[in-house]
Amino acid sequence: MTVEPAPLSALLLNCTLSPSPAGSSTDVLGRQVLAALAEHGVTGSQVRVVDHDVRPGVELDMGEGDEWPAIRRQVMDADILVLATPTWLGQHSSVAQRVFERLDAELSETDDEGRLLTFGKVALVVVVGNEDGAHHITAVAYQALNDVGFTIPAQGVTYWNGEAMHTVDYKDLEETPEATASATATMAANAAHLARLLRRDGYPAV
Repeated sequence: MTVEPAPLSALLLNCTLSPSPAGSSTDVLGRQVLAALAEHGVTGSQVRVVDHDVRPGVELDMGEGDEWPAIRRQVMDADILVLATPTWLGQHSSVAQRVFERLDAELSETDDEGRLLTFGKVALVVVVGNEDGAHHITAVAYQALNDVGFTIPAQGVTYWNGEAMHTVDYKDLEETPEATASATATMAANAAHLARLLRRDGYPAV
């Protein structure tokens, strides 16, 4: 009897500054990404990081009360990590920066053959904001995520920047802009394809 492989899974870390249940443009675009991944057989879930006590630091566990270890377990259980951040002053959010800093600890975590535990995982980036900054944020996020072992697929980002000097948010739009929808679809297809390749034939031992 042939055993079907487990479906791919994705975890979206929503790095909005707005605690639940407040509306969030990052949540809206992030959910669209999870829906696009689902079209390729990827199950998805979301964590709104600001709802949790993620302590500052660069260790796996920063002690009593730190909720990062539980979030990290979800990251490590997923095949695809989606890092979603709003744009503030042209930069990624402070919550996203906290996530990058906590992921730094993965540089010390390896398997029996010397590979980082993240080597078999794909990472995607989602950026949203009513100001410029998506390209800069994407560059920073790509470097951070790749440096700690994640693999970025071709066109592994989707974003929306509102018109300069205006106050319209993504969550206020009546329909998804065609360019953003197209980027989301391409990103999801490439991510699922790459994640399956990595699951089947991962990186060689060091």
